Amino acid sequence: MTKRRMFLRMITASLLRRRSRMLIALLSIGIGATILAGLVTIYYDVPRQMRAQMRSYGANMLLMPADGETLTTEKLEGVLQEFPEEALVGAAPYRYVRLDMTSRQQSFTTAGTDFTEVLKTSPYFSVEGRYPEAAREVLVGKEIAETIGVKEGSTMELTWQPTAVAADGDASEDWVAGAELIGSAEGWSGGRVTVTVALDDDARIAGIAVDASTQTEEFGGRTQTDEAFLSQFIGKALPLTLGVDSAGQDASEAGNTAERQARGDYVDALSGATVTSTAIVEALNGARSAAAAAKPNTMKYTVTGILVTGGEEEGYVFMSLDDMKNLTGEDKLDVAELSVSAEEDQLNAYAEQLTSGGDGVTARLVKRVTKSETAVLGKLQALVFLVTVVVLLLTMICVSTTMMAVVSERRREIGLRKALGASDNSIRAEFLGEGIFLGTLDGALGALLGFVFAQVVSVNVFGSSITFQPLLLPVTVIVSVVIAAVSCLAPIKRAVAIDPALVLKGE
Repeated sequence: MTKRRMFLRMITASLLRRRSRMLIALLSIGIGATILAGLVTIYYDVPRQMRAQMRSYGANMLLMPADGETLTTEKLEGVLQEFPEEALVGAAPYRYVRLDMTSRQQSFTTAGTDFTEVLKTSPYFSVEGRYPEAAREVLVGKEIAETIGVKEGSTMELTWQPTAVAADGDASEDWVAGAELIGSAEGWSGGRVTVTVALDDDARIAGIAVDASTQTEEFGGRTQTDEAFLSQFIGKALPLTLGVDSAGQDASEAGNTAERQARGDYVDALSGATVTSTAIVEALNGARSAAAAAKPNTMKYTVTGILVTGGEEEGYVFMSLDDMKNLTGEDKLDVAELSVSAEEDQLNAYAEQLTSGGDGVTARLVKRVTKSETAVLGKLQALVFLVTVVVLLLTMICVSTTMMAVVSERRREIGLRKALGASDNSIRAEFLGEGIFLGTLDGALGALLGFVFAQVVSVNVFGSSITFQPLLLPVTVIVSVVIAAVSCLAPIKRAVAIDPALVLKGE
């Protein structure tokens, strides 16, 4: 029989003779290995699980066009290719415009978006009804719905008034004899006011028509029909000034109205409708050729649901990007909200890469979401680490105590062996071998049970499963062996210190 086989036989025989105490040690190391494997699995899997949960708080990165650049859906798709597929949870594009509801004399901020991506980036949205699925369907914020009295199934007729004419150069280039001009500006409560004028042979205003249907009927709406107000524009040359004449005099200092109007570029505001009057003058000063102007566009939409978020989204109307393009005739985005599963450092790296990548976009992190996610994950991982350390210390104490009791039981045996010539190293090797044997056996079993433990925790807490990490098995075995070996150091020291003479005397 070889020394190795003899050594293994001695170890197994020793363990079997003291089954009750070895079972305690076995359970101690096994439970420790199970908790270790489970918590280590959770420790490394928690960030992925928690980031998935954190995505319910909304986007953590914004993409916007850089200065002087335009962000389109095609450009956005190209930028998104730079993210790893597993990191990008969702990317919701948005185009914001002011649309008028003429029948209610209201104007709303309307967002064109991709509702499929909104479900990924803003899962906290609550909809009474359903999200738009077909063309000409809209989602209305609760605040707007209560203001205008719409509900699921109602219809809304929305009008897009171009904020500026799609033409290059100074507007004055179009102020030529015989031209027909059109312009618009923002009036009371954000509603658009549109003005159409015809110029005579001297490039002066020969006729004017005002569309102020989005303004209050009692005040701003009167600018459409008040003859005295409209007549003062006739014969004037653009640009015009409201409230101050060409000589820089205030209305109260400039003499009678006829005298002031004779100076050429000054017009009076309609009493009680100063905001709308200001919008008319701004629209005229920015008016361009009607032939090149983007015409107002009106479409009817069906309300499919009421959006409830408790935030500013309740003050918006949402429609699909395709509907927004059909209404405005433009493929343009104001911002894209991204939900990216990554640590803060990686998010910063993505943002810097996109901003400096020459794609014409600027990336910004939503700090409140990113910081909260990092803080929560850091504290949770610290807690898991602390619990793991405590469990391992308790395991060491339990195993060490058990082995101490074994040494006490085998005191006469150890003394007799030493008296017969057994060396201290052989005593050390036997006890250390028992510890390593227990650590190896429990480590392998604990790794498997730990994965089951981690799986149960993950499913019940996070609602998703985890994948087995092959590296977990050898790591758990090695740690278990080390714990068992360290736990045996004090008992081994005590066993080596036994004096055979005293033992044989029965002391």
